[in-house]
Amino acid sequence: MKRSRVNRIMAEADEFIRSFGFVLPPFARWSPGEFRARKDSAAGLIAARMGWDITDYGQGDFDRLGLFLFTLRNGRLADLGTGGGMCYAEKLLISRQDQLSPCHTHVVKAEDIINRGGATLAVRLHGSNPDGSLDPDRGGVVRCDAITRLFAPGEVLRLAPGESVTLMPGDWHAFWGEGGDVLIGEVSTVNDDVTDNVFADPIGRFATIEEDEPPLHLLVSDYDRWLA
Repeated sequence: MKRSRVNRIMAEADEFIRSFGFVLPPFARWSPGEFRARKDSAAGLIAARMGWDITDYGQGDFDRLGLFLFTLRNGRLADLGTGGGMCYAEKLLISRQDQLSPCHTHVVKAEDIINRGGATLAVRLHGSNPDGSLDPDRGGVVRCDAITRLFAPGEVLRLAPGESVTLMPGDWHAFWGEGGDVLIGEVSTVNDDVTDNVFADPIGRFATIEEDEPPLHLLVSDYDRWLA
């Protein structure tokens, strides 16, 4: 992805989020220079990879296959291992109309996916084999708005604003905006996007950035290089 496109997506996303009365935290507005100047005091934020995250899954077609995310808060894997402390995470996502977030699951993370506003959020579900791999012929059980229900293999849930689904490790899922763009909330156990995303197809989690102009704000995938 070109950095100019990433910058434009950031501005559009901020406007879309504000249209629902939600304001991103102050560190969302830091320039790369401000981030460098504060990197010592913001070490926890950097280690938790909180912030802007825009991906085309390495496929070069963001409009068709992509996702906007902003990690608002994230806990510590060490706390999750001990069963106490900061074991949670929260994100905002934007799924554009017909823009696919491809089929994947998580090994550790359980998550509530919430339609916070906009159009319909479509979520396609599959079950897994005993080893956790995708089973296209298996359904499963999920919780929708605190009500447990069965899902058939490949069934598409359609969540209106305010509705949600709880996904556990081994629940394979893909999603997209249907009829328009959707603001999505994600509340989960500790988030580790580097190691805890398992895709049905061999694709990457992060975009490769072509630096055609300076960054407006840093992506979480920029931290290692820009803040070293």
